[in-house]
Amino acid sequence: MSASSDLKIVTEKSQFAPVNSPNRPFPLEWTRNIGIAAHIDAGKTTTTERILFYSGSVHKMGEVHEGSTVTDWMEQERERGITITAAAISCAWNASCGPWKGIKQRINIIDTPGHVDFTAEVERSLRVLDGAVAVFCAVAGVQPQSETVWRQANKYRVPRVAFINKMDRTGADFFRAVSEMREKLKANAHPLFIPIGKEENFSGVIDLVQQIAYIFDETTDPLGMTPVTSPIPAEYAAQAKEYRDHLIEAVSDFDDVIAEKYLGGEEITVDELMLGVRKATISLQFTGVIPGSAFKKKGVQRLLDCVVNYLPSPIDVPPMKGQNSDGQEVEARVDDKSKLAGLAFKLWSDPFVGKLVFFRVYTGTITKGMSLYNPRTRRTERVSRLVLMRAIEREEIDIAYAGDICALVGVKDVITGDTLSHEDYDIRLEPPSFPDPVIAMSIEPNSKADQEKMGTALQRLVAEDPTLRVSTDPDTGQVILAGMGELHLDIIRDRMKREFKVEATAGKPQIAYRETVTTPADAEGKFIRQSGGKGQYGHVVVKIEPNEKGKGIEVVNEVVGGAIPKEFIKPATDGILEGTNNGVVAGYPTVDAIIRIVDGSFHEVDSSELAFKMAGIFAFKEAMKKAKPILLEPIMAVELTTPEEYQGDLMGDINRRRGTIQGMENKAGACIVTAAVPLETLFGYVTDIRSLSKGRASASITPSHFEQVPNALLQKIVEASPKAPART
Repeated sequence: MSASSDLKIVTEKSQFAPVNSPNRPFPLEWTRNIGIAAHIDAGKTTTTERILFYSGSVHKMGEVHEGSTVTDWMEQERERGITITAAAISCAWNASCGPWKGIKQRINIIDTPGHVDFTAEVERSLRVLDGAVAVFCAVAGVQPQSETVWRQANKYRVPRVAFINKMDRTGADFFRAVSEMREKLKANAHPLFIPIGKEENFSGVIDLVQQIAYIFDETTDPLGMTPVTSPIPAEYAAQAKEYRDHLIEAVSDFDDVIAEKYLGGEEITVDELMLGVRKATISLQFTGVIPGSAFKKKGVQRLLDCVVNYLPSPIDVPPMKGQNSDGQEVEARVDDKSKLAGLAFKLWSDPFVGKLVFFRVYTGTITKGMSLYNPRTRRTERVSRLVLMRAIEREEIDIAYAGDICALVGVKDVITGDTLSHEDYDIRLEPPSFPDPVIAMSIEPNSKADQEKMGTALQRLVAEDPTLRVSTDPDTGQVILAGMGELHLDIIRDRMKREFKVEATAGKPQIAYRETVTTPADAEGKFIRQSGGKGQYGHVVVKIEPNEKGKGIEVVNEVVGGAIPKEFIKPATDGILEGTNNGVVAGYPTVDAIIRIVDGSFHEVDSSELAFKMAGIFAFKEAMKKAKPILLEPIMAVELTTPEEYQGDLMGDINRRRGTIQGMENKAGACIVTAAVPLETLFGYVTDIRSLSKGRASASITPSHFEQVPNALLQKIVEASPKAPART
């Protein structure tokens, strides 16, 4: 079959008639669910604003620096110029070229935050998207959070295209950014367009697939609405041919027609190459790259063409996997006519409608007034209203179809990651996973009246944010708030004040230390109580040993010969796991250890589940004491960008913070220092480097790994810890 007939199948509505409802406003193959994801300040929100403007969804372009963007609607976002919460919005686009030319496509966009403190927003968004646009800064290239986002997209197998933004900036280098994508991200990245000029002379892009140029003229077309198409300028002809040949060679690995023609030296048509790029992109083994400047309104329309032509529709990606109640794998195939199944991926408290549940429909259709089954709670809930989100604005709808992203009103007992389905559909979809908090602080209401309001506020905020944890310290009675960073907790306090009118005082941030063991050890735990009548008897023998880094806690049952009856193995395991919540060094959770239950004994009359649970706790504590336990602290990856004259002072500052310099490079007139620095020394770091560099240095901080706390600091941490076990 030729590539052009393949394209006909890809675009022909009738091909997918079996899975499309006749009432759909947009067929499934004309729908794209995409996310805009990148490092902080790469230009995601500005790119989203331009997409909305060019697609006709808004009539005036918002600007981040003016606080007028559509997707950054929270007060905190507009004040700080950053994205905090992922915003969903829809638009439509007529591609200017390719198989969908002249066919209006529905594009559902989620603009995600770039700051590492809000990584949960990226995680849950990528979980429910079919494709993504990764935005990179042409000056800074691949930055630390770019790598995090890329790993998240790999984890959820999300095909993507890359937009190299800020091509107008001094120091912009498109080809260096592509090269960094290959080196740092191990991406098979190839330009689909190459720039004409750079920095202040960036004036157009060359389409390598169609072999034409798009020229931007800011004087005659300040909004960038109608770039001029022209033949490739003579001075760029050789470069365009070179990169087109590289593109064809890369795509031939994914398309037999192109491979045959390429090896035979035959001419490859535009349609064939487009289909090849699409196949390669959807395979996850190829990333097409587009240069542009969202702020200067250059290249965004070409990006939209690539979204429509190369990123998948819901029917192009593998079916969503889940499990039935027996633990067997089942699939939710995209089909309007199937029973409903979808994933609640985000909760939001709306001041007007109450609790909003953001919902991705994977199969079937959902209607207003419908009852949905939640396999986690085993209860049915009714949807009172159905809305399409346009950032903060809502559009009431009566029905949402397979592949759609909408919001539900009226469902109450739902948390992030819940499956909601037709009550006869036995499926539980795989939820997104979230990182553990790295920082905590105590929080106290300023008055008795605020006490009750604070409880309600925290309950709602925790329901919305899976990386926010709230607990009560059993010794001090203080409420402890744990999150992903200083900014994260600062925003939570700010939201409590503005949205819930709760005035609260925060304590000094605390570090989420961990404990682990360094050598194998054996121990036993006994729980014996005799007080007349029936007593209590539990006896557990365990072996503990270090586990691989990042593997967590594993409890293995190796009891033979019935030394412990089967019914007491689970309570003993539960006791061990409960014991790992508070280690023996300073009372912090234990990680990366294998505990084997190897022996024990029981009493015919006195043994009980409670006795074996207590014996499990005692056995674990005793074994850990013998296994040379150590305290671990979180280490952060710091990337510092500074003018060269401040480099020495800032590197000295890193050394004073117990940091280790890992690398340095000069890029676009700035020095970029990478270092590993303990979180404990980084409070207020961004403020400090600004004062050291007169406001000219910036830093990005991302969680890296855990390392042993130096002995010189250990005693101080143990004494300061409210969790530390009592010393005898």
